[in-house]
Amino acid sequence: MKEICSSSSSSGSSSSKSVWIVHGVVAAAAVGVAISAYAYRGGLFRKFRSRVVGIIPARYASSRFQGKPLVSILGKPMIQRTWERARLAITLDHIVVATDDEKIAECCRGFGADVVMTSESCRNGTERCNEALQKLEKKYDVVVNIQGDEPLIEPEIIDGIVKALQTAPDAVFSTAVTSLKHEDAFDPNRVKCVVDNRGYAIYFSRGLIPYNKSGKVNSQFPYLLHLGIQAYDSKFLKIYPELAPTPLQLEEDLEQLKVLENGYKMKVIKVDHEAHGVDTPEDVEKMETLMRERNLS
Repeated sequence: MKEICSSSSSSGSSSSKSVWIVHGVVAAAAVGVAISAYAYRGGLFRKFRSRVVGIIPARYASSRFQGKPLVSILGKPMIQRTWERARLAITLDHIVVATDDEKIAECCRGFGADVVMTSESCRNGTERCNEALQKLEKKYDVVVNIQGDEPLIEPEIIDGIVKALQTAPDAVFSTAVTSLKHEDAFDPNRVKCVVDNRGYAIYFSRGLIPYNKSGKVNSQFPYLLHLGIQAYDSKFLKIYPELAPTPLQLEEDLEQLKVLENGYKMKVIKVDHEAHGVDTPEDVEKMETLMRERNLS
C-alpha cells in the first residue's frame, strides 16, 4: 500500500452538515438549569470546560495495517485529511498530532500540524492523548480524541461531543453514535452501544446489543453504532491511565468500558453520519471511491 506525505495544507471541501441530537438536552433553558448550581457554586458560569484541544493519536505499528496514518487517500496522507477536517470544528482551540513515530511526525510537520512525541508504551489512543496533554504548554479543560482513520469525520460531530460534555457536569466523557446498518449487526469491528433515557451510555459491545430471544436482527429496532471520536474532561484523563484494566474492558477489548465499570458517566449524542473508517488496506479503495462520488479531493 502506497504511503504519501503531502505538504499541501488546504482544508478541502466540507460535506453536508450533520444534524445531531444531544439526548437529554431539550433547550438552552434546560441546560442552564442543569448546570447553574454547579457553575455558580464554583464561579465557573460561561467558563465551564471552555478550553478545548483536539488530539489525533497516530502510531505506525499496527497489527492490521502497518503505517496506516501515512497511506495515500487521493494523493494526501490519511492523517493530513483527518487533520484538515478537524480544523473545521469551531469548538477546538488547538489541534495536535500525538505520535511515537518520527516518520509520521515529519510528515505532519510538513503539512503544518503541531506534533507531540509520545511513548511507544501507550496501550491505546486514550493513554496517548493523556501523555500528549501533559506535554502541552497550555492547559485545557476538554480533550477530544480524534480518530485518525476516519478522514471524512464531520466537524459538526466534534463540536457536538464537546458541547455535550460542556453541558453535562456529571459526565467525564462524551462520544457519538449513529444508526447501525443491519448488515453490520454481527461484525465485531462495528461496536454497538446502548444508552439510557437521559443519553448516558449503559454499555458497549462488539456483539449485537440489545440481543433478542430469536437471535436475529430486529428490523424495527434502532440499533446504535459507536463512532470512535471521544471527548474527556482533562482531569479525568489524568486519572484514566491509573485505573486498572477491568474484566469487561479486557473481554470486549473496548477501552471505554473501563470508564463505565469504574462508575463514571459518559454522555452520548446521536448523529446522522455515514461511518467510513479505514481499518484494513482494502478499505482505502472504498474510501477513495466514496470521496470521488462526493467530489471531495
